Amino acid sequence: MTENCERHISNPAIPKWSQSYYFNFYDRQAKLGGFIRFGFMENMGETNGFAIFFMDGKPLFTRVNMNLPYTQDRPVGGVTVAGVRVEAVRPSQTCRITIDTEDFGVDLCWDQRFPMGDSIVPGNEDDAIARELAYIHLEGACDVTGTVRLRTGQTITIKDAGFRDVSCGPRNWAGVQHYRLAWPIFDNGMSCVAVHAITEQGEGYQKILHDGQRWHHIGRVEEVIEYEPDEMGFKHVHWKVWDEDDRLWEFTAKPLFRWQFPFDSFVMVEQMMEYRLSDGTVGYGMGEGGFRFPWEGNGN
Repeated sequence: MTENCERHISNPAIPKWSQSYYFNFYDRQAKLGGFIRFGFMENMGETNGFAIFFMDGKPLFTRVNMNLPYTQDRPVGGVTVAGVRVEAVRPSQTCRITIDTEDFGVDLCWDQRFPMGDSIVPGNEDDAIARELAYIHLEGACDVTGTVRLRTGQTITIKDAGFRDVSCGPRNWAGVQHYRLAWPIFDNGMSCVAVHAITEQGEGYQKILHDGQRWHHIGRVEEVIEYEPDEMGFKHVHWKVWDEDDRLWEFTAKPLFRWQFPFDSFVMVEQMMEYRLSDGTVGYGMGEGGFRFPWEGNGN
């Protein structure tokens, strides 16, 4: 199933069977970034998606459509959801996202720096996420290049980095009480996927790290999350992860931008963060929290 997951894959046996494709980026020179997602729930007859762009900590473009008619199209061959198009130019290597409206335009490519790694290992002690949210969750750091066109007519060149993921499996938000995650890409080549979830199946993790040479499994994760007064936004985070060679990678982060994405009785709060390793190396990437309603706490 991990081979070319950018094509259509069916599973009639699972009511909430899902395929999803997620992209983010941040260009530090332009101070411009974005979050984009395409979700397809075939057996529910639903498509969902969002595209949020920001600059200098303020929104530029906000399009959120969380319950649209289903389409069988996928990135291989191209798929358009509410005017946002993604196409796998080279499957599992390069994806292009375009938006073309009267007052905003995007033409960006995500090009993998190295082959994607799967952050979920079904069947181990941490597989609660696999049972509720995805059987596979491929991750990859990318070079992101292209242009963003503003209402003013200004065109901004993008040339920096971002993460993308490809997931396939069940997507049962109702089975997840809370999760928090860190997806930094550092200037020394290290990138990390650290997710800690509290689910109906128990606590679970997604944890994988690329040190610039190869993917490593993460053995242990510790995190301290300081929230804003609303108890959902990250004010400051401090993560420690130990890879399979028992090397400690420790980093902190502060937020640059925040947006919320509703899934009925569940919400994702996504933030672009400025990360810093313990040796001072800077990085950028997403910090995210998910919360089930009625309110059951934020994991602290």
